[in-house]
Amino acid sequence: LTEVAARDGHGKIGTGRLMTDRPNLLFSIALFALACQVVPANAQSVKLIGEFRNWSAYSATDSVGPVCFAMSRPTETTPTPDGYATGYLYLTNRPSESVRYEMNLVAGYSFAPDTPATAAVGPQVFELFTQGDAAWLKNPAESETLAAAMRAGTSVVVEATSDKGIRIVQT
Repeated sequence: LTEVAARDGHGKIGTGRLMTDRPNLLFSIALFALACQVVPANAQSVKLIGEFRNWSAYSATDSVGPVCFAMSRPTETTPTPDGYATGYLYLTNRPSESVRYEMNLVAGYSFAPDTPATAAVGPQVFELFTQGDAAWLKNPAESETLAAAMRAGTSVVVEATSDKGIRIVQT
């Protein structure tokens, strides 16, 4: 978790397709928002706040203050790329930096260079930019919209192209 929190602090994301059901997502986002209100400023390690089905919520403190994030792993990766490591989707809050619902994804595989990806929640599709094994919202101003779509939707579907030219979908 320490490595993940550090990567998250740098805004690293990967792509894939992640699926959750609505009650899981709603509970996790609510737990995540609550946790960010109560994180002690002197916390020194990543702490698990709670788990609900496919989502886990954590708190930590970095050099500028509290960091809270909700995390989910894909339930399916199709096709499974060679050398695949587990992927993670994060929603991160950094209250001291006025950052809310920053979405990032660590895919578990490397993306094709300079190739965008997409994250879809129901009919809404969000463009992502990729670097290495990570992806972020191309337009950070869409963070609140993405979080709202996740609260209202049933799944997050991320599609991307691997460095081998293979289209990957994670559920």
